[in-house]
Amino acid sequence: MAKTTPIELEFSRKYDRAHARQYLHKHQDGLARRLSHWRDVQVARHALKLADEPTLVLDLPCGAGRFWPLLAEQPNRVILAADNSADMLATALAAQPAEVVARVNTLQTSAFAIELEANAVDCIFSIRLLHHIESAAHRLAMLREFHRVTRDTVIVSLWVDGNYKAWKRRRLEQRRTAEGRAAQNQNRFVVARAVVEDEFRQAGFQVIGYEDFLPGYAMWRTYVLRKQEG
Repeated sequence: MAKTTPIELEFSRKYDRAHARQYLHKHQDGLARRLSHWRDVQVARHALKLADEPTLVLDLPCGAGRFWPLLAEQPNRVILAADNSADMLATALAAQPAEVVARVNTLQTSAFAIELEANAVDCIFSIRLLHHIESAAHRLAMLREFHRVTRDTVIVSLWVDGNYKAWKRRRLEQRRTAEGRAAQNQNRFVVARAVVEDEFRQAGFQVIGYEDFLPGYAMWRTYVLRKQEG
């Protein structure tokens, strides 16, 4: 089991009880959010199929548990749910259906130092985390920890370039820089596809597939990675 001191990033400190409750409700707030959640689930379901429907899954970070009902669709699946925030875990346990919660074992831990043994799970399911990581060194540290803990696959989503929204965001950031008003408290970042795919390889993974949220338009891409030994 890893004994290293976890890397702590600034954004992770905001997930107190009030923010956890807000996070729970935001994905059902209005028609657009509900449609977005529906598409997220559709993409995640396809990713799990690409990963050969893993039996033992670590949902990290699990947030308010919005993917637990999806993960519980497979009756033989064992679900471990982990988050750096105790308030997020408590919110998820209180909010999700009782029959789903009964299928879930929770763990408070950092994605940089997961408190599990090597090769502990079949798949790490990590949705909406990596886009918070600006530093390549931090991304690699996290991916290498994922490599240690998974036996087989990792499912991970992040913002990538090569689409309309990324182009529009880059234009906005260039304009802000030119006007001397850089974005404050920025904690979401676009990564070039070639860069992150090279980081996957450096961490010991092969890309076996991916799916874009809205091809050519949205920044979200979900990758399915397979662990390579040696």
